[in-house]
Amino acid sequence: MRTILITGFEPFGGESVNPSWEVVKRLDNAIIDDCRVVAHELPCVFGESLTVLNAAIDALHPVLVLAVGQAGGRSDITVERVAINVDDARIPDNSGQQPVDAPVIEGGPAAWFSTLPVKAMVAAIREAGIPASVSQTAGTFVCNHVMYGLLNKLGRATDVKGGFIHIPYLPEQAAAHPGAPSMAADTVLHALETAIVTALRVDNDIRVTGGATH
Repeated sequence: MRTILITGFEPFGGESVNPSWEVVKRLDNAIIDDCRVVAHELPCVFGESLTVLNAAIDALHPVLVLAVGQAGGRSDITVERVAINVDDARIPDNSGQQPVDAPVIEGGPAAWFSTLPVKAMVAAIREAGIPASVSQTAGTFVCNHVMYGLLNKLGRATDVKGGFIHIPYLPEQAAAHPGAPSMAADTVLHALETAIVTALRVDNDIRVTGGATH
């Protein structure tokens, strides 16, 4: 049976939970499109997060790797288009590191594009009645670090798809951030299941607008 690797992060930035792991762990051992899903929690730490991720990829030989992270303040499911080769941390990671203008991978390309059918995934999630959009930036914190490192590891392999999705706060988190948007865990779970099915079935992305003006 083919394997899908999906990852979420431990809490960071003073939060007691991370919605990515709270939802992703519910997919562990699920069967989706005749594939077994394996969930791994990543540390919110520069360097160590990639060590854990790379070990999981080497052990599982997945056909699809989907990393998921928290984007507090975003209101919808955002499928990331691109990761850049820059670590520039506004806050320290969970080990106290705060790199500034450092490369994720020394000597690596300036950017890696997701190998997922990003726009098809957004369309499918919207068709399921869940807000979703293409994101043009994964930031410069550990989420971008993981997305870039993941795509750099996969390189130009055509047999393994990989990419990153950001999700909003859970309602219980947003309660501590007045005015911040949130999304229920069950809704996020449905979105991720939809995203996985679409990623497995669609090889050539659809051509529809998904750009941004700023």
